Amino acid sequence: MSNTKNNVAWKQLFEKHNILSKVIFNGFYEITATEINEFREARLMTKFDHKSQLPPIFHKNNLSILPISRGSYVIGQFETFCKFNKSEIEILKVNFPHNLESLDFRNITSEATAINCSYVSNILMEFTEEEELFPTVSGRMSSSTFNFGINSNKGVFNVSVVNSQVEIDGGYEGENSLSLIEAKNYISDDFLVRQLYYPYKLWNEKKD
Repeated sequence: MSNTKNNVAWKQLFEKHNILSKVIFNGFYEITATEINEFREARLMTKFDHKSQLPPIFHKNNLSILPISRGSYVIGQFETFCKFNKSEIEILKVNFPHNLESLDFRNITSEATAINCSYVSNILMEFTEEEELFPTVSGRMSSSTFNFGINSNKGVFNVSVVNSQVEIDGGYEGENSLSLIEAKNYISDDFLVRQLYYPYKLWNEKKD
């Protein structure tokens, strides 16, 4: 579960704004970062990379939260997490460049290091089936404007996103593809689809 300060603050927000009743009646509730900041910093209150990190009030009522702009969010009974496929797969061993002294695949302590190791050992080229890959985009950027539908308890809910912040851990372009990476340096049961989908929407429209 998420930390106690988040749990308390979200409980207070739900009580003050009558959020649950409005979600049940309307199917969603929009909340601003300013409103969240009244109880705790919005940046800390809305970072849930995995379903297990959601506050109890979200778990109990099958709720999730999505950013829709730089300063606002929508709360609803949305399917925002996807479970990893845990089927057994063949493990392939690759050679690591022995001439690199500043990168050690035996000591991966960050997401950036994990991506770099994958890149220099040609794992990314093998995965993307590209003969050459070049690092191109990464970091924080604006999502631009787009719409999408997401499954909810009342069917497909339409979400409109206007210049929400996205963050790309790594982007690699080849002759036939642009691959966007969301990296984790630990194993989990699921992942937040938004972390891949928002960057995909941004760059899919840019490339078109």
